This record gives sequence, C-alpha cells and structure tokens, in this order.
Amino acid sequence: MNNTQYQQSVNGDYGKQVYMIQLKKWQSLRVVTIAILTFLLVLSGCTPAETSIEDNSEPIRIAALKGPTGIGLVKLMNDQEAGTTKQNYSFTLTATPDDIVAQISSGQVDIAAVPTNLAAVLYQKTQKEVQMLAVNTLGVLYVLEKGDTVQTFEDLAGRELLATGQGAVPEYALNELLAKTGLADQVTVTYLTEHAELATRAVAGEADLVLLPEPFVTTVLSKNPDMRQALDLTKVWQSVHQGSNDSELAMGGMIVTSQFAASRPQAVKTFLEEYKQSVDVVNNNPEQAGEWVAEHEIIADANLAAKAIPNCNIVLIHGQEMVGVLEPLFAILHQANPKSVGGSIPDQDFYYIP
Repeated sequence: MNNTQYQQSVNGDYGKQVYMIQLKKWQSLRVVTIAILTFLLVLSGCTPAETSIEDNSEPIRIAALKGPTGIGLVKLMNDQEAGTTKQNYSFTLTATPDDIVAQISSGQVDIAAVPTNLAAVLYQKTQKEVQMLAVNTLGVLYVLEKGDTVQTFEDLAGRELLATGQGAVPEYALNELLAKTGLADQVTVTYLTEHAELATRAVAGEADLVLLPEPFVTTVLSKNPDMRQALDLTKVWQSVHQGSNDSELAMGGMIVTSQFAASRPQAVKTFLEEYKQSVDVVNNNPEQAGEWVAEHEIIADANLAAKAIPNCNIVLIHGQEMVGVLEPLFAILHQANPKSVGGSIPDQDFYYIP
C-alpha cells in the first residue's frame, strides 16, 4: 500500500496518528536495510570506491635477448607493429643478459626472456620480485664433427672437444652428461671464451670436434661442408635422464615481475595465449619467421635464421608442467655450482601458477 492509499483509508486525528506510526516504522526498517546492505558490501570488498578492472592504459614492456630465447616472440612483435594484438606491447631487444638485469632491477620491464638459470639468480637477487612465467627454449647445444666417427655420446671417449660456456650452463650440462655416462675422465674438454671465435675456427677447418649453441651451429654448417651435426645434447639429456624425472635441458624462459603478475593477471593470461600463437607460427613456418628475425635484427641473415629455427627447440611450457621441467635441472645446476642459480634452489613461490 502506498502513502496516498493509506491516507485515504483513515479519517480524523486517530487515522493520522496511526499513519504517522506506520510511516516511522517503515522509515526505520528502510534505514536498517540500507545499513545491512552497506555492511555486506564492505565485507565482500565491493565498495563503490573500489574496482577489479585492470589498468590497461600502459603497454606491457617486454625485453628479450637477441638469440634463441627471443625468436619465439617475432610473430607477436610483427602483430604489434600491425596493430592486431589483443593488448598493447613494447619490445626491447639486447645482446647481453646484463642489460636485462639492469632493466629488471630499475623497474623498466614487466616480462623478459632470459636464460633459465639467470631467472633463478634474479629471483634471489631481487628478493623474489620476479617469477618464472614459462620455459621458452630447450637445449640449443650441438656437437659438430669434421668426419663421421661420432654417432653416440659414448663415441666422445678418448677425444678432445673444443667448447664454449665455461662457468655457465653449457659447462654444467656437459659435465652432467659426462658423469652420467661414465666419460668424465675419458673426454678432454678445452674451453674457448667466445662462441664466435670457436665458430670461426670450425669454419676454417682448424677444429675437428666442437660444442656450440645455435645459431653458431648453422653458421658453421653453412660455411664448412666438411662439418656435420654429430650430436644433439638435448636428445642426449633426455636419454640420460629418461625414467628418473621429467628433467629437460631447458636453457631459456620468460620471467614476469611479481608486481605486474599480481596487478594484471588477465594481461599475463592474454600474453601467454598470444605468445603461444607466435611460437606455433615460428615453428611451423620457419621461412617466414626467419624474415621477421632478420627484420628485428635478432639474427642478421634471414636464410640462416630459417635454417637455425628447427634446432632452437622453441617451446612454451608453463604452469605445473614448467615446475616439473625446471626443478630437476636447478638441482643439477646447484650441485655443480650454487652460484649458477643464485645460491639456492628456488622455492615454489618462484613459479607463476595462476
């Protein structure tokens, strides 16, 4: 019954008194109801002053190394330039990990492609301000031989192997394989400082057996027809560790700052979806990807890039599967040299699992 109807149903002062009493009761009930609803809104965290909508006004800042860890991004970079991405990105490419470390430390980057062990180091160094978002590159190490005598890893016994990457993942990975196969005392490993120096010697025919990463492997093979790819260390690693755990020779990955991951989870989800599409196109169409790689000066020669891409083991592994891949690897690296993973094996907070 509304107020007018109620007034018309009563007569005289008595009716007015009854009306006023009913009106006051109704007003009191209304005040109590509003108070209860407001209280419930506060409890649920849904006050009018708050919002759960992410701030998408700023571009997602992505940094990557020039090399295999950055190759999977090239379609996404191309789409950004064409204006066809679902969200806005800005990309920075650099030749050295130190540059990315500086950008992360100064807050200039939201997501970065880095070596997996560097991700662990940054996690410790920044007091857990970064998280592992995904593995994006498996092993890129290959043994090249001038000749045809090395068919299995055991065929390295009694030989001298020239390599690069001393004091880093290539050395620790090679030592792990030599130890697991019982060849630690049977193979002489001589380390050179630079990949380019070793590749030059191999091209000139001054080295018979070398361990190199991509894209230097493809460079050597394209310039010296006497050299051949003898061993893929990623496959050797899988064979040696088969049945013991899910360990992979995961050499590259994506990290995200903890602040960005917490404040923009939908943006992270969308990035992974678009990055997956980019990775698939790169792997399925290396010729087109090679052109993009050259355009962005990740690798100067498009044909060389196209030939190298199949050997770069570009992937996208995230979530719980990522944990199974990396934990055994970090344990191996920590045993070889604790400093290689920042002094201790990363805990579960290191892994970004929404």
